[in-house]
Amino acid sequence: MNETVLEKLKVLAESAKYDVSCASSGTSRSHKNGSIGSAAGWGICHSFAEDGRCISLLKIMLTNYCIYDCAYCINRRSNDIRRATLSVTELVNLTIEFYRRNYIEGLFLSSGVVRNPDYTMERLVKAIKDLRLIYHFNGYIHMKSIPGASQELVNEAGLYADRLSVNIEIPNEKSLQILAPEKDFQSVFTPMRYIQQGVLQSAEERKRFRSAPRFAPAGQSTQMIVGATADTDKDILHLSSALYQRPTMKRVYYSGFIPVNSYDNRLPALKQPPLVRENRLYQADWLLRFYQFKVDEIVNDTYPDLDIEIDPKLSWALRHPEKFPVDINKADYEMLLRVPGIGIKSAQIIIVSRRYSNLGSEQLKKIGVVMKKAQYFITCRELPVKTINEVSPEALRQILTKKANTKTDDRQLIIQFQE
Repeated sequence: MNETVLEKLKVLAESAKYDVSCASSGTSRSHKNGSIGSAAGWGICHSFAEDGRCISLLKIMLTNYCIYDCAYCINRRSNDIRRATLSVTELVNLTIEFYRRNYIEGLFLSSGVVRNPDYTMERLVKAIKDLRLIYHFNGYIHMKSIPGASQELVNEAGLYADRLSVNIEIPNEKSLQILAPEKDFQSVFTPMRYIQQGVLQSAEERKRFRSAPRFAPAGQSTQMIVGATADTDKDILHLSSALYQRPTMKRVYYSGFIPVNSYDNRLPALKQPPLVRENRLYQADWLLRFYQFKVDEIVNDTYPDLDIEIDPKLSWALRHPEKFPVDINKADYEMLLRVPGIGIKSAQIIIVSRRYSNLGSEQLKKIGVVMKKAQYFITCRELPVKTINEVSPEALRQILTKKANTKTDDRQLIIQFQE
C-alpha cells in the first residue's frame, strides 16, 4: 500500500464521515469456502453485534470531487478543500488489504458526483462487482446509489451490494431547492423506486427459483439532515412514516446539522449540531417502528416539535393522563408498550408471567421495568405510590426531570432510549 493511496484514504475517509445512513441489519452472508469475509446481520461503522463485539467497516468515498454545490455539504463544488479520487483498482485493493489485516469486516461506499450521475454510478458498481466476482469478497457492502443514475445501473448495483441507500438530506422540497438548487425530490425518489422494484422482483423470482440472485437483501435506507432548515419534527416524522410504508425501507437516519459552511447565509448560524434533537427523533422513530405509535400521537399541530427535555414516550404519557394508570395484570400488550419505563421485552415477559400469578413491584423490577418512571403510570398487586392523576402531569414532569447533583461532561451527549 503506497503513500499516495494512504494520503487519498485520509482525505476520502474524512469526507465520508458526515454520512450516517449505514447499518448492516437484515442480511446474512455465512462463510463460504474460497471466499473471504462474512456478514451475519451485524452492525457497521463501529456498531455492535448481538454478542457485544464491535464491528467495523471501511467507510470511504470514491471521490470527494462533486459537480453540485449543495450549501450543507463539506464537499460542495465551491469549497476550497483537499480533493482526492481513488481508481476502482485502488479502492478494491484497499478494501482487500484492510480486510486481510483484520481492520474491517465490510465496506460503506459513497461518492461525490463527477461528470454525471451515470459515470459515477458506473465506477461504484465496477468496484463492488470486482470485490464480489474477482476477489470473492463475502463481507457486508453498503453502497450509496447516485441520484439521477439509470435504472440499469441501480439494478446491477443491487446484485452485489447488501444494502443500497439514497439520501433525501432535506425533508422538504422547497427547502431543498433553496439549499441545493441543482437537485429535486424526483432525482431522489426515482432511484428509491428502482431499488424497491428490484427487491420485490427478486423476492418473487426466488419463490419460483431458489437459485435466483438476491437483490439488495438488506433493503435500503436514507438520511435526513436535522436543523439545516426550518422544518419541524412533525414534517420530518411524517416523511419518515411515509417512507416506512414502503416494504423495502429499513431505516431512516437523522443527522444533526453540522455547520461546516458557516459562510453561507442560507444556513442557520448554529454553534454546534442539535444532538439532543437528533436523539429525540431517533426515539420517536423507534416508537413508530416498534411501539405501534402514529405520527400524530407523537407530534401534531399543537406540538409540532419534540420535547427536548423528555423522551417522546414520556411526553405522550404526560399529555394523556386519562389513559393511566394501567393495570399491569390486566392491560393488553399494546397498552403496556405505552407505559413509560416498559420496553418491548419487558411487555412480552409481563404478558407471559402474569398467566401464572399476579405481578407486584418486585417482580416488575426483576423483569426489567424502569420503576422510576413506570410507578406513576401503573397499578399492580401492591404499589403504594401516587399515580399521574394524583400527582398531576406538571408536578410529575418536574419530579422525573429533576437532575441529580452529579458532575457530567457537557461535551458528551448522554443518550437514553425510552422504554
